[in-house]
Amino acid sequence: MMKRFGGRSGPGCLTRRDFLRLLSVWAAGAAAGCAVDPVTGRSQLMLVSEAQEIQMDRQVSPRQYSADYGVIQDAGVNRYIDEVGRRLVPFTHRPGMPYAFHGVNAVYVNAYAFPGGSVAVTRGILLKLEDEAALAGLLGHEVGHVNARHTAEQMSSRQVTSTLLGGLQLAVGIGAPSYADIAGQLGVLGASLLLASYSRQDEREADALGNRYMVEAGYSTDGFVALMAMLNSLAKANPGYAEVLFSTHPMSEERYRTAVAAARTTYQGSRNAPRHRERYMDRTASIRSMRGAIEQMQQAETAMAGKRYGETETLLKSALQQAPGDYAGLVMMAKCLMAQKKSREAQRYAESAQAAYPGEAQALYVSGLARIDQGQFAGALQDFDRYDQVLPGNPGIAFLRGYALEGMGRKPDAAAQYQKYLQSVREGPQAQHAYRRLVEWGYVRK
Repeated sequence: MMKRFGGRSGPGCLTRRDFLRLLSVWAAGAAAGCAVDPVTGRSQLMLVSEAQEIQMDRQVSPRQYSADYGVIQDAGVNRYIDEVGRRLVPFTHRPGMPYAFHGVNAVYVNAYAFPGGSVAVTRGILLKLEDEAALAGLLGHEVGHVNARHTAEQMSSRQVTSTLLGGLQLAVGIGAPSYADIAGQLGVLGASLLLASYSRQDEREADALGNRYMVEAGYSTDGFVALMAMLNSLAKANPGYAEVLFSTHPMSEERYRTAVAAARTTYQGSRNAPRHRERYMDRTASIRSMRGAIEQMQQAETAMAGKRYGETETLLKSALQQAPGDYAGLVMMAKCLMAQKKSREAQRYAESAQAAYPGEAQALYVSGLARIDQGQFAGALQDFDRYDQVLPGNPGIAFLRGYALEGMGRKPDAAAQYQKYLQSVREGPQAQHAYRRLVEWGYVRK
């Protein structure tokens, strides 16, 4: 008799033959998704095309930039970051990608890249760098992730994992629903733990590529060593504002030692190349002039994460005394006040943020929420409409519009927005509220 997984037999159990059949289906799909790794030249599993990478980048990167309080308004700083990044592009393995290099207003220490070539560095990490060569190394590292297609590789692995686990759950679920629940939970947990961030191997590869690109672009490899030394020092100190960086970009002493070894061997000839410290200091002077305010905002983010709202408010007030028109500081204060149910004060800070950066969307979102909390539904609707004009595509705005319209007594219009929201989102308290209203108003039958 065929032995069965779990030691059980019957119509609901998965035989080894069933499991092998599932593997063969997966293998057929994987074979259809093979591509050549642009860095190594070897075959790799790839179910995401370059066109899809670019499309996803264009859809997602603007939302992330907005979550990070928008692109830095100082055009000179942004132009400088882009200039340094573009010096690297001709030496990359994918020079034809539509690269774009930006600074963002976020104060936490990080840099990130989207699969289509959009790269961002935060104000927090710009304060930690000491010269242009280190910036080139940082940008080169992020471009390395793009060139090695690490995000697309992870997405392909997720698709394979989902397909295999989905087949497993379907087969087990025929006669054993309790087993099916366990399989589904393990699948979600396993995939999230495995693929939530870059792996250490991804980081090693991006380091090697970033070091290579910046040296070939004419910078001293010592800039890359300095970058790794700074990151290693942060990792050891582990301050709260660097936790996001190391959750997505795992750091280790090994990465620093590898950079030192490469400087002494492979790239020894580049060590007399320029690092451009004075140029970096000159071109980023407007960021460094705000060091005190930015560092207090970093402390405020840590306090906010710990729900120490009084401490957060004190730190942000001090930061805003030093930088009164700082968009990030103003929005952070508005969010802190909202967390304390001080919606009227929060609205004032959100309006000040809108005046400081009219083309950015997050302040409109916070303002709309503050107005809803005060029962100002018409004003909230205007904020959400403006948000959607500045940053279209957020499905949550349809729910908030519906909620505001419901508050105004405009049930047919609210129902239309709730139906639109439920086309994208089916779970969670907002989806439950929208569905419940549609049932109550007779638009949906149970």
